Amino acid sequence: MVNVNITESAQDYLAGLLEKQNCEGIGIRMFVSDPGTPKAETCIAYSRPGEHNEDDIIVEYSKFNGYYEQRSIPFLDDAVVDFSEDKFGGQLTIRAPNSRLPNINDDSPIEDKVNYLLYNEINPGLASHGGVVSLSEMDEGFAVLEFGGGCQGCSAVDLTLREGVEKTLMSKIPELNGVRDVTDHTDTSNAYM
Repeated sequence: MVNVNITESAQDYLAGLLEKQNCEGIGIRMFVSDPGTPKAETCIAYSRPGEHNEDDIIVEYSKFNGYYEQRSIPFLDDAVVDFSEDKFGGQLTIRAPNSRLPNINDDSPIEDKVNYLLYNEINPGLASHGGVVSLSEMDEGFAVLEFGGGCQGCSAVDLTLREGVEKTLMSKIPELNGVRDVTDHTDTSNAYM
């Protein structure tokens, strides 16, 4: 179930944009890039026939179809898309309060679980040293991590990775195969020594 409110004014505005594309059957696709992280951005894009994913959730609006990325659904919960006219034409706004910190459950993708733990449990501890760690990608069940700030180039980063980050992630996400560090630690300009 999609819990996104696209107001009537936003639907009218989006329908007008879609008409200008001169493409029959074009709709919108809504998704969250970098979901569950402080970098999360809620996006709306054109979706030409055949461009959406098979597992997208389709919502039929009166003037167009909306395609919602399956993986983004929990992050779009309670989102509101609105359009307000002003003297410059108007502004489309998207508010998605759950895009950055989702409710994680046992069925959540492993990537979401890793991001949740990094940003809620691990990074607050690293912040005392000016450090931060983020998920670069998932690779065959391994969390590929990148350190920044005071952790990049720090002489204790291996200990932090194995005894802190990896132990925490592995104990709370049993399906995780391990962690890998892809940080360039030759840059020691901000390292916490």
